[in-house]
Amino acid sequence: MREQTLASGDPQAFADWVRPHLTRMAWLAARLAPRADRDDVVQEALARAWQKRDLYDADRGAPGAWLLAITADQARKAARRMWPARRLLPEPRPEADHDARLDVERAVRRLPARQWLAVDCFYFAGLSVAETSVVMGCAEGTVKSTLADARASLRALLEVSG
Repeated sequence: MREQTLASGDPQAFADWVRPHLTRMAWLAARLAPRADRDDVVQEALARAWQKRDLYDADRGAPGAWLLAITADQARKAARRMWPARRLLPEPRPEADHDARLDVERAVRRLPARQWLAVDCFYFAGLSVAETSVVMGCAEGTVKSTLADARASLRALLEVSG
């Protein structure tokens, strides 16, 4: 989609432009704000994207990365709003038949926020390093370093050798 069409304010053109990215936006919202309603987070992100549509610059990144950066920001806001409620809710108790995937999930959630975001974007959402850097608002080298730190932390948390 051309930037002029996006900036023109045509709601149908905007809907067509964001549609291919909705699944990844919802997935990222659910990962970053698990106790918030992911659809609400995506809706807030879409409203923000609509308001800021004239600021999108195709030379600075792909539409998906721009939309995911907005989604990540809205998810962080939702998670902060949910923080008091989070302290009141009991942690889910794992059942005996859960597989190692839950151990990985638990370990990822124990990472510092920046590492968690990098892991979610790169490994779980399937973003490239460049797209992840847009979402995180940092340089590509910082993403690579953060991912390396996260892998080291996960090895320690999961007690994996090698």
